[in-house]
Amino acid sequence: MSEKILVVDDERAIADLIEVYLKNEGYEVYKFGNAKDALDCVEREHPSLAVLDVMLPDMDGFELCRRIREKYLFPIIMLTAKVQDMDKITGLTLGADDYMTKPFNPLELTARVRTQLRRYIRYNTNGMPREEEQEIDIRGLYIARTSHTVTLNGEALNLTPLEFEILWYLCRNRGKVVSSEELFEAVWKEKYLDSNNTVMAHIGNIREKMKEPARKPKFIKTVWGVGYTIE
Repeated sequence: MSEKILVVDDERAIADLIEVYLKNEGYEVYKFGNAKDALDCVEREHPSLAVLDVMLPDMDGFELCRRIREKYLFPIIMLTAKVQDMDKITGLTLGADDYMTKPFNPLELTARVRTQLRRYIRYNTNGMPREEEQEIDIRGLYIARTSHTVTLNGEALNLTPLEFEILWYLCRNRGKVVSSEELFEAVWKEKYLDSNNTVMAHIGNIREKMKEPARKPKFIKTVWGVGYTIE
């Protein structure tokens, strides 16, 4: 069965272009020009991934992303004509997994869709190799690789696949300071750029879900100028 992809963009030409490329890859595409119809589709069809434009007529893509994240963990890729870092951080903090600015290469978008789906499917199935079957418990923070679950003092944390990977990597390397570059390349499998704020945004999102105080976090600590650590 082909994966279902939700595409939300009020620029018809762009939405049609994305649809053509995704269908050529064998995906089933649900295409909408507004947030309301997109939310109805999410409830009805349960897509495997969403591509959301930021500028929509009835609700901006950031708010749409936030509403989807209230119930669903499937990957979300944001599209926008804005290039400011704060726009990127906003989207990632609200739960987006990736971010592309317009104009974009549809082949690159298609590649990113494949990457996000592979990661999501891999960590939401039981077909994981035995060497991955590990569990870590750090002062009440319990993370299980096999079931892809995280609990803090018995309370489940609703992490996205990327957030889980970041936390797992930090927990696996507890006691060591992990640089943003190392963390990004280990999780995203891409070359890190000096201006990349992706790691910072996702760390902030994980801390918020853990209800960690910004100034004195108990678990994920920032070593300024170096990286992050879990002691």
